[in-house]
Amino acid sequence: MSTEMLQAMLRTIEEECRFTGGLTGRYTLRQQVFDAIAAVRREDFVPDEFKPYAYDNTPLPIGNGQTISQPFIVALMTDLLEPDPEDVILEIGTGSGYQAAVLSQLVKQVYSLEIVPALAQQAAKRLRQLGYDTVEVLASDGSSGLPEHAPYDGIIVTAAAPRIPEPLLEQLAPFGRLVIPVGRPHMPQDLMLVEKFDSKISTRSILSVAFVPFTGQIEP
Repeated sequence: MSTEMLQAMLRTIEEECRFTGGLTGRYTLRQQVFDAIAAVRREDFVPDEFKPYAYDNTPLPIGNGQTISQPFIVALMTDLLEPDPEDVILEIGTGSGYQAAVLSQLVKQVYSLEIVPALAQQAAKRLRQLGYDTVEVLASDGSSGLPEHAPYDGIIVTAAAPRIPEPLLEQLAPFGRLVIPVGRPHMPQDLMLVEKFDSKISTRSILSVAFVPFTGQIEP
């Protein structure tokens, strides 16, 4: 990784924040989020043939029909969680492990679920070898969450679901935040921020996005 490539990626994220700020309400992101993005080598989380493009602000294929999200979206979703150092976060959709690695710079523990066993195995090995010891990856359908470690201070979903899975709402701690893209494949999707206040749920749309589809078994 060259310093120039990293700095260019960070500048692009800042520019995207300013451009979309009228929609997201965030014309910039917390410095801790920029520091976390800067600390994680994105090139370590993309296949060899795409490493020359690792610091471009674009999603990239990682195999099994999945992608690594563009850096701006990773940064925005991380910032929307408003993570604190003692937080425990649940991620649905590990992919290559990049989002989990970024979150691990900011919180106490990340549990990450990946429905594709091959990707889960690869991500777990990669994160372990790179020293991200506060991330635990499990091969599992994330639509049911991970009740054994609930409640979670934040939950992040990296695939577009047709609706918000009820178990995730149940496993969100009071005053916790859930960030999830909602919508159908090949249709406009909404990046949603869900906030839980005791028994009250507040939901708002942040931005139009395009994610790979959620493949878990969401209950009707």
